[in-house]
Amino acid sequence: MNPSAKKAVIILSGGLDSTTCMGIARDRGYELYPLTFDYGQRHRIELDNARKVAEHYGVSGRHKVVKLDFLREIGGSALTDDSIDVPDMTAPGAADTAASEIPITYVPGRNLMFLSIATSYAEVLAAEAIFIGVNALDYSGYPDCRPEFIAKVEDVIKYATKIGVEGKPISIETPLVNWTKADIIREGMRLGVPYELTTSCYNGREAACGVCDSCRLRLKGFAEAGCRDPISYETR
Repeated sequence: MNPSAKKAVIILSGGLDSTTCMGIARDRGYELYPLTFDYGQRHRIELDNARKVAEHYGVSGRHKVVKLDFLREIGGSALTDDSIDVPDMTAPGAADTAASEIPITYVPGRNLMFLSIATSYAEVLAAEAIFIGVNALDYSGYPDCRPEFIAKVEDVIKYATKIGVEGKPISIETPLVNWTKADIIREGMRLGVPYELTTSCYNGREAACGVCDSCRLRLKGFAEAGCRDPISYETR
């Protein structure tokens, strides 16, 4: 560990976007401090993927996993409530519904909570930045993935933290926010991001389902980037 190195907390889910953020942060010269949240998500396989990604980047010893039972307790999302099915985006009318509504896979308050905890960790580390893989183009319509949301949270950090009051605020880095999924994958391939260690499937099975919104976006991105997705699917 280099005491003078600039540090970044990476919100690492084990998915494609957050893992690309790891690669970008490393490329920008940051010392990586990955932070993963176990919030009772249906797709718990991503926790194992996050550990593998941290190991790939040589930062297993710094990888922290935070348990948040509350999000499963309140439910309200297909990702945290087993009584709500993850939509099959190949079903008739599913795409039309997704285009007009915030999907049932939205987890209430998730990114707000994640960024709050990441801010606490970053302040203790004296880290300069938090990286989060939000995306406002090829995304599922989540309100907490928009640039407006990130800007508001970043502003709050200036007032809510000691480091912010002292004039050294923590920046929230969203390098993927205006990229298509294909753009993200192309940059990840350039940086050697280990996509074979990632998962994007909301159903959380050993082989990705290929029909949930997240799988469909991922497959579309790889196709448009001219690459083959290295993970296994039940159906493509």
